[in-house]
Parts: sequence; C-alpha cells; structure tokens
Amino acid sequence: MTDGSGSITSRPFVPLLLLALGVLGWSAFQTYELVAERTSLKAVLANQSAQVDQSQKLRASLDRIASKTAKLAAAGNGDAAAIVEALRKRGVTINPDAGGAAPR
Repeated sequence: MTDGSGSITSRPFVPLLLLALGVLGWSAFQTYELVAERTSLKAVLANQSAQVDQSQKLRASLDRIASKTAKLAAAGNGDAAAIVEALRKRGVTINPDAGGAAPR
C-alpha cells in the first residue's frame, strides 16, 4: 500500500501472525519433546526398580553376614576378628544388631 507521499506502508497483521505461529509451533514442539522425555524417564525408572530391589536384598544379606561375623569376633573367634579388623581398616562399619533384619 502507498500513502499520499509515495512511501509504502505495511500492516502489522502478517508479521504478527508469523510471529504468533512461530511461538505456537515452538511451544508445541517443546511440549512434545518434554512429554517424550518424561515417558522415557518413566521407562528407565521402571526398568531399574527390579535392580534396586535386588540390591536391597543383597545389602540386607551382607548386613546379616557382617553382623554374624562381628558376633563371632566378639565371642573370641580369631578368624572373624581378623575379618572385622580388615573391614574396619577399609572403613566398613558393622552394626552387630542388624543381624535380625529381614530382607525387603
């Protein structure tokens, strides 16, 4: 369009429409990507839950073995005392009362 002085004037409708469509498209793309990432994270969490359960059972079993070894060491068993001392040097603390805990 031209005004009376011969310069071209434009209406803001088309640029604003393109801007709005770009923002809407970007928002839709980001939403899709976030939903896809959330779905994949849920799948990873579900796959790891079995491994976490197994590791908790193993930890409980090792705690029972360590507490029984500590009780043997306290009762005077030399081999058990050597094991407890070696674990202590490596920074492993043994709770002798943890032997009664059942695995989850």
